[in-house]
Amino acid sequence: MSDVKSTEAQRAALFSLGDRIVAAARALGADVAEAVISEGSHLSAKVRLGEPELVEEAGSRSIGVRVMVKDGEQGYRVAVSYSSDTSEQGIARLAEDAVELARLSEPDAFAGPPEASLLSKESEHVDLDLFDPKVDGIDGAMALRHAKNGEAAALGADPRVTNSEGATFSRASGAKAIVTSGGFRGYSRGTYASLTVSPVVDDEGGKKRSGYHWTAKRHYAGLLPDEVVGKEAARRTLAKLGAKKVETQECAVVFDPDAARSLLGLLASSISGGAIWRKSSYLVDRIGTEIASPLVTVVDDPLLPQGPGSRAFDGEGLLSRRNVVVENGKLLMYFLDTYSAKKLGLASTASASRGGSGGVGPSTTNFILQPGTTSAEEIVASTQRGLYVTDMMGFGFNAVTGDFSRGASGFWIEDGKKTFPVSEVTISSNLDAMLKGIDLVGSDLDLRSAIASPTIRIASMTLAGSG
Repeated sequence: MSDVKSTEAQRAALFSLGDRIVAAARALGADVAEAVISEGSHLSAKVRLGEPELVEEAGSRSIGVRVMVKDGEQGYRVAVSYSSDTSEQGIARLAEDAVELARLSEPDAFAGPPEASLLSKESEHVDLDLFDPKVDGIDGAMALRHAKNGEAAALGADPRVTNSEGATFSRASGAKAIVTSGGFRGYSRGTYASLTVSPVVDDEGGKKRSGYHWTAKRHYAGLLPDEVVGKEAARRTLAKLGAKKVETQECAVVFDPDAARSLLGLLASSISGGAIWRKSSYLVDRIGTEIASPLVTVVDDPLLPQGPGSRAFDGEGLLSRRNVVVENGKLLMYFLDTYSAKKLGLASTASASRGGSGGVGPSTTNFILQPGTTSAEEIVASTQRGLYVTDMMGFGFNAVTGDFSRGASGFWIEDGKKTFPVSEVTISSNLDAMLKGIDLVGSDLDLRSAIASPTIRIASMTLAGSG
């Protein structure tokens, strides 16, 4: 069967299942019924020192439903339920459980489906090129070969690389359909593949230094060659030899793209509609105000072809759209689904995400700090004294106050050059001050993950080390 025919057959089967779930819930008294059906497969192969350690493959199919029962002027009573039983008996039991749970729940004046006029049509859903049959067709032997090649390249890059935490190649393929009693029908299909190589080297005093490098894309052709990943993993690991602490001080901090990405994730969680209406974010009531440096523009773009977080429609059926979240340092919006929008007296930003259980909440898609024109090398060269961060440890962030403190490692910068590796230090500040303190934004954006950032420099943070 051709890929087109296979896609059409899968789409029809998932829609049919969704129609039956919605009909069953409506027949039991649900005023609103929304079904999500997911199916897919996952393969992961790990090798260590050339020998296979794990080959794991699994397939799954799940059905989730969200139902709402109207309770006069009090609003809707809402419940979600989930099952992996797609038989007629399983569907009936799923619908019964969901409706019964809804009737036992408290009514919520803010609950309800999106307005029918806001729902998108299938004809409006653009093809974002998210599925690659080559990824879908990777078997265990091929995955092991990629992992072995990557690890072998790391071990062969330098005689000092004598150990490894292993190399892992993974691929995932999945499809999802959403059907609602409001008339929405949406289908999506996608793939994702990745390779991670993690070598280990011996340092003085019996210490072990570990590092890693990785590549990930929706399409097979976009992955870096195994050898490139392995050699870069070895280079990054060897660069950590001789790592030491530095004195406690205030200094500039440069975040490489992986480290900067984690900061961007903290911002994303702080502007989620749920965090805002619960008042559990330091960015409550900050729309229209400066929350970052004028160099900072952050976009959430679900319409990027082959993007890791791309989608044609959101979890409630609204048509996806590009949202400018922060523009030249000014916060323009929060991420809102229908519920959080009603709680805040605003409109949905088409940011709803629907999990496999049927539950809905706001989320990001491709959340990207827009790149600047300065290369990462130029950022380092222009830094007189500071820390270049490659890794952070711990979860020291208070979303209510914005206070930030995490363990870090990387390299010390002196006179515009990386002079020696640094470990066992802590960097701290406040996320509000950190974002406002960004004075350089790099040009090295690489969209390997759904939250992505280029290299950035923050003018000053507190570094706690020795002394």
